[in-house]
Amino acid sequence: MSIFRRIVLFIAAVATVASHAAPLVDLFNERLKSVVAVEFFVQDEIERHPVSVQGTVVDANGTIILPGAAIMPGVPPGQLKDFKVYRPNNTEPSNAIYLGQDALTGWHFIRVEEKLRSQLVPIGHYEAVTADPVISEELWGIGLRNKEEDFMPYFLSARVALVTKLPQKTAILASEVAGPGLPVFDSGGRLVGLAQTAFGQNFLLFSRNQNATPILLVNVEESSVVLLANEVLPNLGRIPQSVTGRPMAWFGAYGLQPIDPEVAKLLKLENQSGVVLSDLMEGSPATSAGLKERDIVLALDGQPFPRLKPDRVVAGYFGQELLRHHPGDTIVLTISRDGARQDVKVVLGDEPKLVREADRHYFERLGFTAREFLTTDGIANRIKPAEQQGVIVQFVKPGSAVGAAGLRPDDWVREIDGEEMKTYEQAVMKLKQIEADKSRVEFVLLVSRGGETSVLRAKLN
Repeated sequence: MSIFRRIVLFIAAVATVASHAAPLVDLFNERLKSVVAVEFFVQDEIERHPVSVQGTVVDANGTIILPGAAIMPGVPPGQLKDFKVYRPNNTEPSNAIYLGQDALTGWHFIRVEEKLRSQLVPIGHYEAVTADPVISEELWGIGLRNKEEDFMPYFLSARVALVTKLPQKTAILASEVAGPGLPVFDSGGRLVGLAQTAFGQNFLLFSRNQNATPILLVNVEESSVVLLANEVLPNLGRIPQSVTGRPMAWFGAYGLQPIDPEVAKLLKLENQSGVVLSDLMEGSPATSAGLKERDIVLALDGQPFPRLKPDRVVAGYFGQELLRHHPGDTIVLTISRDGARQDVKVVLGDEPKLVREADRHYFERLGFTAREFLTTDGIANRIKPAEQQGVIVQFVKPGSAVGAAGLRPDDWVREIDGEEMKTYEQAVMKLKQIEADKSRVEFVLLVSRGGETSVLRAKLN
């Protein structure tokens, strides 16, 4: 946000305080007790990467939620180091521990040490707005500057432009209203919701020498997107039982699409939302229940899917509803198959191992990390479970031998020195032997990438 806009917002805030009986400055200062800055490191194979984000306090035990985008997908919990929590206008750190990520909300949970807890106020302490905000209503929130400025808080305000379901009830404001992950309030200090990661905005970049070029800009410091309180408050207690986020329910359909309008018209489903199933995993709960490719799911446990726009949002709704369940739960899906409706019972399973849980090994001399082949890798490469083998490249060291040979993250290594790799353990043993052999001058990898197979020859000396 520009300095000019901050000055304008500050003047507007002062004018608002001067013209209203409600002490907005007092409300602002009081609600600062519910927000914090959080710093931590991601320790990868060769270096530590500092991360700074903002968080909201959710209970008296010092539990804090961070936006899902705070940590890249696939980062193992063991690589998350040295969590520090700071109060606004303060650079005195308090230690915190990582609790895990909730699959439904995407939030990461941490817990700060006891010495800071008495200075914090959970957002549930404040009265919440139960009705949707109205168009043009003015809301306000908090932003935090960086550590060099002592995490100085500043005031933001904006008017509601739209309230919609994405698939959760969300308000979109005309301009930024709070830092991502921080609470948003109305003029009376009541909780309206939680700012989400900002949407990208489309712009055209003009130059004197060429035509306009479309670009996408994302404000990582502030957001105009607010998840409403009725969606936030019921989920604040979803503290993960483990750092991996387990248990997590598994359905087994990796392709969920809205009904094509022409197909919906043909099947007389124009007035109903539905999800078309595809990419069903062999042996998954979905296939075990008898579901098939191109089945159209119309209802879950007797409740028809809501009408949502754009149509693709309904797939997100179905996925979220599944995540509200637990492994072993039985759900009933109403489907349309060949124009006929029927109910299908599905017993949800336990989500297969995720990338952040995968076994992995870094080979320093070779310059890359290999991890085990997972169910999601089979889906990405469109192979059956019985055909899954080899390892996936998780990390490639810049300037390494394999990097120079053309190896990239996410490559599927199928053979090493002409030997087919059946298991992760076999591949690790083979690579350890190569790494330990100081007389080795090269080794050969057979890799698949995007459906194409190639041979890479890595020079070691």
